Amino acid sequence: MRDVLDDVYRRWQAGETVGLGTVVATFSSAPRSPGASMVVAPDGTVAGSVSGGCVEGAVYELAQEVVADRKPVLQRYGVTDDDAFAVGLTCGGIIDIYVEHLDRESMPELDKVVASVRSGEPVAIVTIIEHETPGLVGERMVVWPDRAEGSLGSSRMDDAVADDARGLLASGRTGTLHYGPDGQRRGEGMAVFVNSFEPPPRLLVFGAIDFAAAMARMGSYLGYQVTVCDARPVFATSSRFPDAHEVVVDWPHRYLTAESEAGRIDSRTAIAVLTHDPKFDVPLLEVALRLDVGYVGAMGSRKTHDDRFARLREAGLTEAELERLSSPIGLDLGARTPEETAVSIAAEIIALRWSGTGRRLAALSGRIHS
Repeated sequence: MRDVLDDVYRRWQAGETVGLGTVVATFSSAPRSPGASMVVAPDGTVAGSVSGGCVEGAVYELAQEVVADRKPVLQRYGVTDDDAFAVGLTCGGIIDIYVEHLDRESMPELDKVVASVRSGEPVAIVTIIEHETPGLVGERMVVWPDRAEGSLGSSRMDDAVADDARGLLASGRTGTLHYGPDGQRRGEGMAVFVNSFEPPPRLLVFGAIDFAAAMARMGSYLGYQVTVCDARPVFATSSRFPDAHEVVVDWPHRYLTAESEAGRIDSRTAIAVLTHDPKFDVPLLEVALRLDVGYVGAMGSRKTHDDRFARLREAGLTEAELERLSSPIGLDLGARTPEETAVSIAAEIIALRWSGTGRRLAALSGRIHS
């Protein structure tokens, strides 16, 4: 809803009721991602898009019906070729669109959501879009990293969904989650849509090697915005790193300094230094270990690690700064291949983000999620 939030809020402030269609799931070659929205105002004007023009006409009519009936609808488009052409979805994809009415009564928390978005505070809107009890469809709560408002129907449901919504919010991801009717994680009967208002965290991978390709693929899978950076143009190419969102040819320390000065580095940023070459590593780590980022790891043997620490001490880094470095990088999984190593690094990043121990759950007791 981010793309139409200002328009929706303006109508909300004016006391108007709008119809809001939101993509909540996509399959195959659907043109828009979950979270894309279209708003239909009382005067018939439209803002936003749910399919780049394919099914807007059908959603427009459905939104008007939903506003009149005050009953939300979850509608699938493109189930068959005939259905696709009937509504204009000629790309062959399938999209699920949740259509609801929105006004001050149905969503009194919208002003708080808008305030959080404008201030850069992460926030997610969680809505029941399917439930075996029809009266619960449309119930919603607003989730922040440290609090929540509203209820989906029971404390058990609220606790389970809020916990999972924070996981999506932390990675900047929007999507649909499925539960049992009272929030049981293993069950069916309820689907909730988590609309996250937070850009995805960044993963900066330095060193255009085969391990970097696997790390880019893993980072993208986990919801990171992945950048691969290397000073050697012959190796730093988009064709070698198809899973990276960006491939940059630059000296690593110079690129990281520029990104920091531009305000594009934050406490969720993860940095993986895979070059294991001191002429790249040391200047880069001098910069990285003095930034407020979530993770800094560097690849190399024990010998490389010792040499790297000696060079960094000579460069003036303090022991406190050096303690922030994960070196050798990753958890002890016995990894051998680039793909296994990427899993090891990703596991360490996840463990640090959520204060996990990295130990086998079977060897622990108590709650799995703290």
